[in-house]
Amino acid sequence: MRFIRMVFVVALALILIGIALANRQSVTLSLFPADAGAFIGGRWSVELPLFLVIFLAVAFGMLAGLIWEYLREAQYRREARSHRAQAAKLEGEVGQLRRQHANPRDEVLAIVDAPKGKPAGATPVAGTSLPVTR
Repeated sequence: MRFIRMVFVVALALILIGIALANRQSVTLSLFPADAGAFIGGRWSVELPLFLVIFLAVAFGMLAGLIWEYLREAQYRREARSHRAQAAKLEGEVGQLRRQHANPRDEVLAIVDAPKGKPAGATPVAGTSLPVTR
């Protein structure tokens, strides 16, 4: 897997270097169309190499997509958080019920609730299924 990742990274680097070398000419990048910046005042354009404009456009598109997906999936994260809280609450209730019913308060109930065929309070000896002798 590591080898495949390295091959992919090297191939991507070679492609990006090739694009950069093939697109070195300078282009003017303007914020406003056709002299609209003159009405506002100031210089609203910049000269950049074409490969830099391409790379910045791809990076901006990826960032916009990341933000878009983060906002789109917010409802799913909210639901998951709610379900986690509900599951934790139910696990706490189950634990509380187990603690309440694990130790009966009355010895008569312990005898009644004991499995048939075994005396109440009999525990098997380690390594056998026989109850402890008294």
